[in-house]
Amino acid sequence: MAKQRQIKLGAFIMATGHHVSAWRHPDSQADAGLNIDHYKELVQTAERGTFDLVFVADSPAGWDRTKDPEALRRSSQGAHFEPVTLWAALSQVTSHIGFVATASTTYEDPYLLARKFASLDYISKGRAAWNVVTTGADVSNNFSIPGHPAHADRYKRAEEFVDLVKGLWDSYEDDAFIRDKQSGIYLDPDKVHQLNHSGTFFTVSGPLNVGRPVQGYPVIVQAGASEPGRELAARTAEMIFTANQTLEDAQEFYGDVKGRLARYGRSQEDLLISPGIFPVLGGTEREAQDNYDYIQSLIHPSIAWSILQRHYKGVDLSGYSLDDRAPPLPADTELNKSRLKLVTDLVERNNLTLRQLYLAVAGARGHRTVVGTPEQIADAMVEWFENGAADAFNIMPPILPTGLTDFVDQVVPILRRRGLFRHEYEGTTLRENLGLARPANSFAVARDQREAG
Repeated sequence: MAKQRQIKLGAFIMATGHHVSAWRHPDSQADAGLNIDHYKELVQTAERGTFDLVFVADSPAGWDRTKDPEALRRSSQGAHFEPVTLWAALSQVTSHIGFVATASTTYEDPYLLARKFASLDYISKGRAAWNVVTTGADVSNNFSIPGHPAHADRYKRAEEFVDLVKGLWDSYEDDAFIRDKQSGIYLDPDKVHQLNHSGTFFTVSGPLNVGRPVQGYPVIVQAGASEPGRELAARTAEMIFTANQTLEDAQEFYGDVKGRLARYGRSQEDLLISPGIFPVLGGTEREAQDNYDYIQSLIHPSIAWSILQRHYKGVDLSGYSLDDRAPPLPADTELNKSRLKLVTDLVERNNLTLRQLYLAVAGARGHRTVVGTPEQIADAMVEWFENGAADAFNIMPPILPTGLTDFVDQVVPILRRRGLFRHEYEGTTLRENLGLARPANSFAVARDQREAG
């Protein structure tokens, strides 16, 4: 009898919570961004709920105080830990949950990134994942490069970058290390490989100075729904984080990306699609709505305008009031194309005012917001899961730590009772728990093919 398909869950952690004004809420941890004990509590709560993974978004960008000093004065999101360092520490106080760290193919070096993530996979005993991003924001002034690359060039670089990193992870075959004290033989040199990569963007010899990661490769995660993003995901990703507002949009994305896999020799099970969901819980519908209204009331006007200006790049909003109809958004961007489309669709579909727009994105930033009882939150997830829109969900608590604790204590038991979520972990590595195959070593495969031919 075939095992029932089950939901995979990730905890998408945003320091004080995903709502832009979460730090002002009485239940939030105001110093969360630089509080290791706070993160320790969160990952242990997620593991208690048998979540597959925890994830933090990250960017090499800092806040440019000259652009909007008043918004900077009121924002809690400017200072936070570097994710690989954070996850290495927290892997030592957990045993099963996976750790997804964001790292940029535009502003990082392939060799150093490969070394860093291979090390995290060893330190965590096979629970590391890399969220591949090309970085939309122009932060080139902090790096020794001549400017921010165009969107298309960033994706071309990303394709070569990912292939190169995988090649470096294959530097040592799985059985390269003999470590025989009696004979004095430590490793087999025939199973150590030079990559000798020479491409459009990179020239790297190798080998990497870390053994092959515990999982073969850390799990490859991606976010991005533009055309180049979808193609990159179909070719390289094993999980994709996405943002969709409606079932129809989510089904279109799911079907489109899954439909591209075959031309890369991949099956439907090789890629898990995980929309974000921003759950606002209450014991009753009224209580849930009151909870949502309260946190929305904490948004200061300067933060509201900064949210709007972020989406209206290059548009002068000084002549508008918050109760005016939202004007058309820019037609294109070299930054985050998929997010621009999502917000544009949101405005056009609902004919929003500027006030309604900033309220709609202040928490979930374009991801799906569900306000209701635990049963209603579970129903919303199951609808997408059972109708070709999701394999997994990235849970985005409005406030932390209470938002995650409430989800684990109130929603997870409902999913378990319905047979749609695990009671215990299937394995000890992230790949095992996600049901993803361990990749073969490319050098070993090539040698076996030569010998067979």
